[in-house]
Amino acid sequence: MLNVRGRPAIVVGGDSIAAEKAAALAACGASVGVISPEFCGEMRELAARGQVTLFCKRYEPGDLTGAFVVVAATSDQQMIEAIWQETQQRGQPVNIVDVPRYCSFIVPSILRRGKLTVAVSTEGASPSVAKRIRQQLEENFPPTYEEFIDLAALARAYLRRQGVSYEKRDEFFRDFMASSILELLSAGKVVPALEALAGLLGAYGIKVQAAELAREFVQGEEYAPSKG
Repeated sequence: MLNVRGRPAIVVGGDSIAAEKAAALAACGASVGVISPEFCGEMRELAARGQVTLFCKRYEPGDLTGAFVVVAATSDQQMIEAIWQETQQRGQPVNIVDVPRYCSFIVPSILRRGKLTVAVSTEGASPSVAKRIRQQLEENFPPTYEEFIDLAALARAYLRRQGVSYEKRDEFFRDFMASSILELLSAGKVVPALEALAGLLGAYGIKVQAAELAREFVQGEEYAPSKG
């Protein structure tokens, strides 16, 4: 996967497919410019939110100057050839959507939950299938996985500070994954989730109160012990 954070990216195309690619690049931290004479509603919404910059024009050779990476969503063969030639001359990574032979890298379908990133790729064979697999995975990885991973990171910090061995840490996270913590978070029960984590850490010899975990995890919220 390319690290595009803070780097300029250009998307050529203004339809919903181009909007999906532009949104993915923006989510990765890229500075995204989009070139097209027309833009779909989704692309205009991205621009309204400040996630992309729109250039209302038809692509011309030279437009890709300065781009770290280029993605194009077009079926215009002449344009495809021109974009390919320009990117090859400049040494720019390029992906022409649904045309694998004009791709120097593959754009996977990405599922993000905070620090968790799951990439699904068919190596260009069928981006639509990759997208649908990613959509299915969304059911297995609900939005609360962002908090779940943050709690895992918090637990890991405590384990490492106490010098817990790698083998024991691995056992801890086996139990962490099997615990009720994710279920509690999904139900909006953050405090019981923190108490469950404190109990699990205690089972591995780390004495820490849920209130202490809360101070590091639940910023700006007052901790109150759960009842029952």
